[in-house]
This record gives sequence, structure tokens and C-alpha cells, in this order.
Amino acid sequence: MTVLRLADQKPFTTKDGSTIRSILDRTNAPVEKQSLAEAQVPAGTATQRHYHRLAEEFYFILEGQGEMEIDGESRTVGPGDAILIPAGAWHTITARETLRFLCCCAPPYAHDDTYFA
Repeated sequence: MTVLRLADQKPFTTKDGSTIRSILDRTNAPVEKQSLAEAQVPAGTATQRHYHRLAEEFYFILEGQGEMEIDGESRTVGPGDAILIPAGAWHTITARETLRFLCCCAPPYAHDDTYFA
């Protein structure tokens, strides 16, 4: 059985500029097909627009307000919103207020699956 505490996970910065703490992924558990992390984007900042060739992502907003852009379509997002980011879709999230959200990736997040223009 694998049980990990979020508070015990060390934060790091992803290639897109968000700060995440892995909850369960290949680096801390015997994960094969997905990953789960808590991400934070400070107020007034945004992730760098990017896409993932392999990973489909879900964001679930826990705190804050922001603007999610996927392939040129934008929408205001806040607590309780779940966002599907298909593999291959260009995306960025901009924080009006500091955003804290869960990010699930399948297959698991990998720096080398993050691409920029």
C-alpha cells in the first residue's frame, strides 16, 4: 500500500513555470499510468504556453481565480472547476488571484513531454 502526505513532498518548478508538489507519480511511488500533483501559480503570473504530445491533463481548481486558455479558447476558472486539456492542445493558465489546483496527467507528467513554440 502506498500512502503519501502532500506536506512531505518537496515543491519544484516545471518547464512551464508552475510550482508543483507531486502527490503520486513515478518519482515517489510505483506509478505506471498517471500522476497527481498540486500546482500553484502566483497572482499576476501565468504558465508558459505549451503542449504535451503524450499526456492528457485534468486541472481541478481548489483556490483562486484565473483565465484558462486552450487552443485559443479562453474561460474564467475558479474553485470547483474541472478542466480537460487534451494531449496536443496548446494551453496556459493565468492567475488573477493565486491559483492552487490539482493536476492529473496520463501518462504521468514528464519534463520531456513539455513543448514550446
